[in-house]
Amino acid sequence: MIFIGGISQGQKILNYVKTVICGRCGGYGRYQVYMTYMYFSFFFIPLFKWNKRFYVKMTCCGAVYELDPEKGTAILHGRQVDITQSDLTLAQEGGRRSSWENGAYKVWKKCGRCGYETEEDFEFCPKCGTKL
Repeated sequence: MIFIGGISQGQKILNYVKTVICGRCGGYGRYQVYMTYMYFSFFFIPLFKWNKRFYVKMTCCGAVYELDPEKGTAILHGRQVDITQSDLTLAQEGGRRSSWENGAYKVWKKCGRCGYETEEDFEFCPKCGTKL
């Protein structure tokens, strides 16, 4: 008899909508809340999940924050929760920065490989050549 099973990693986007001014880039953004987890499946049916972690991604610059597990669990169960800055821990820097200068909105790009920041509209990083 053949058994098909295994351990895998999953991700689920949670239903949460809140528009905020980003603390990293200064632009308007929205919180995208999602959960990552590990699961065991047997004959392609997920049986149980563990190692649940909750994250918030900013739509403006792409910064990722780890969310307090209690707030994440409440959102997962459909309760109304207000996420504050104290509930978030920075997990990954955002890729863009923006500023308002001389009556114009400037968007900064940041290279994910070397960290070089530029306001020019380059397709590749001028320092290391990685695609921005």
